[in-house]
Amino acid sequence: MVELLGKPFDEAKAVAIPTAIYGLDNGPSGAWQTLEQLNAGWKEYGVIELTALPSLPKELWLSNLEQADVIIVGGGNNFYLSYWMQEAEMFDILPELLSDNRKVFLGVSAGGGILTKSFNVDREKLEREGVYYDDEYGETGPPGASSAKTMELVSFTQRPHMNADYFPAASEANMEEWATKTKDPLYAYDDQTALRVIDGEVEVISEGAWRLFNADNR
Repeated sequence: MVELLGKPFDEAKAVAIPTAIYGLDNGPSGAWQTLEQLNAGWKEYGVIELTALPSLPKELWLSNLEQADVIIVGGGNNFYLSYWMQEAEMFDILPELLSDNRKVFLGVSAGGGILTKSFNVDREKLEREGVYYDDEYGETGPPGASSAKTMELVSFTQRPHMNADYFPAASEANMEEWATKTKDPLYAYDDQTALRVIDGEVEVISEGAWRLFNADNR
């Protein structure tokens, strides 16, 4: 992060977006924990809640994103995050803010997935019941506030939390099988791993375990 920023944390301004966590059972406490964990001693540290933005004029909040050195999007429910990213016009705003490489985007779990080629969704269940359901992680999107659209700013997709005890299905073997459902390159990685992307080039930074599937399609 320091290399990407070109300055230490205590000289950088950060804005955190915790919205995705509210799509999970532990939303309120999880949001507070997310904000605490992502506070790395920034010079300034602000919070933007996507659900509030459609009711507010942009001049009240857009400058906070424009002036931030780091935009942090926390983890949580993929489908809930996608819905509110669109409602808050972030699908238009964020790509423009990130286009000149002067800002660092830090995405955690769902927050990183929103930039990728796709989220996993059970298409049959969606067509049959209108329910957004991730049959890999067992995650259901809130009714009326879910979407599977992503920004597709990077050329791969991801499966995080590999071998995590709180996602029993997210084993390396299962992720290898999940990768067969897409033709896109798929990075599967654990909680001690990060992906650094600069100008489309991906570097894996890891003290844990990771795999790249469908590498020939890069």
